[in-house]
Amino acid sequence: METSRLLRTTGTVIAAAGLLLAGCTSGGSGAPRAAESAAASGPAASAGPGGDPAGLRPYYDQKLSWRDCGVPGFQCATMKAPLDYAKPGSGEDIELAVARRQATGPGKRLGSLVVNPGGPGGSGIGYLQAYAGIGYPAPVRARYDMVSFDPRGVDRSSPVTCLTGPEMDAYTQVDQTPDSPAERAQLVAAFKKFAAGCTAHSRKVLPHVSTVDAAHDMDILRAVLGDEKLTYVGASYGTFLGATYAELFPSRVGRLVLDGAMDPSRPALELNRDQTEGFETAFASFAKDCAQQPDCPLGQGGPDQVAKQLKEFFRKVDAQPVPTGEPDRPLGESLATTGVIAALYDESAWPQLREALAGAMNGDGSGLLGLADSYYEREADGKYANLMFANAAVNCLDQPPAFSGPEAVDAALPSFEKASPVFGAGLAWASLNCTYWPVKATGAAHPLTAKGAAPIVVVGTLRDPATPYKWAQALAGQLDSGTLLTYDGDGHTAYGRGSECVDSAINRYLLEGNPPAAGKKC
Repeated sequence: METSRLLRTTGTVIAAAGLLLAGCTSGGSGAPRAAESAAASGPAASAGPGGDPAGLRPYYDQKLSWRDCGVPGFQCATMKAPLDYAKPGSGEDIELAVARRQATGPGKRLGSLVVNPGGPGGSGIGYLQAYAGIGYPAPVRARYDMVSFDPRGVDRSSPVTCLTGPEMDAYTQVDQTPDSPAERAQLVAAFKKFAAGCTAHSRKVLPHVSTVDAAHDMDILRAVLGDEKLTYVGASYGTFLGATYAELFPSRVGRLVLDGAMDPSRPALELNRDQTEGFETAFASFAKDCAQQPDCPLGQGGPDQVAKQLKEFFRKVDAQPVPTGEPDRPLGESLATTGVIAALYDESAWPQLREALAGAMNGDGSGLLGLADSYYEREADGKYANLMFANAAVNCLDQPPAFSGPEAVDAALPSFEKASPVFGAGLAWASLNCTYWPVKATGAAHPLTAKGAAPIVVVGTLRDPATPYKWAQALAGQLDSGTLLTYDGDGHTAYGRGSECVDSAINRYLLEGNPPAAGKKC
């Protein structure tokens, strides 16, 4: 049910697409300048002796104790950070899980490359071990230690917990296009139950999982890895984390790649509506391709006809869910929509989507259910990763809610349905989730300029479903040192997804420090 503002790399969405989701020193000069940290951190950033941020020196001076992860080639460690950056040293610390794969050579080691797969809520360690640490271009892995961490509230790092597996099963099936007062009440009740569950299980950590908090954690990580500056590849939501880091610590920016960029100046309502438009753009590409395939279950009558047939399919399963082989989880409109959206993240999943749709139209909803389960990170045993819990916790803290209540959704529905006749209504109602959040937002939309930072590469894909291209244009324009690399392609994000042009440009930047020429297109 929850699809709005879930921003992560293709690899963390669909396993069928081929992906899942040096020794340490204290970094003697690793602490940020007091003036930089004070820009956004409040009491924790006031200068202490020697210009260090007051109270943070013990965190910057910690040494990581690396151990075997149980995954060949990878090492793991635990890093401490203050739970509340306004009260460092209070005894209220949070432990963050970190992993690395050391540089393989040949060539001189360049330092650490920190990667983040997006979300918010995506496991950086899972992404590193399943893909980035073994699948990033070999020249980059040769020269860098590949590093990631689970941000606070995510997976191995004090994970936010909200609902049990059976409760999540019920939550994901709630009708997100309510047709009656009773269905509206049921949807609102589901959001309230979700929020209440998060409060009951994760009250302590909920106020402290913002992107600003995670960016401060990332600077501690940079320091304890022994790096003077941060080298980083952030995908999807990870671009917002990276841009936030650059805004807080511009002099600590090394080589930053922000792939599948967010626009930090857009408020929640506009982000959600833009993303709705992005999924419509991606669906139009799928529809055009589907209409040319002999196995297209939506017909060969052209993209408009394909869209019409999909809407009709959604209407039918809304009225009469399709069996999936799991009696308690029939395929209704909500799960069907999520399954389709999951496949739009990567064009290599289009054949799988055609097959899943054909099955559902013939009375077998298991294929679309499998796609939805991959999106929600539901395991075969019925357990869910904490992706959706952390996603809500971070999003709802980073910005005020998109809507004040159901009446506000009603008012916005026409604009959402204009953005996407197929997905608009469902994504509008999904945007109501933060309305009932138990913790007041601590952030707000505003441009990020990172004045004084080294060149930052922003990557945008023209037909990206989750992070529309105009967001990349906007972020590159906001950043004082931003340069835009454009990929004329489909799917979510661009680096490491098959474009030799994109990969060579980013590899050159990471290895030599030379950003692509302004306006470069691939």
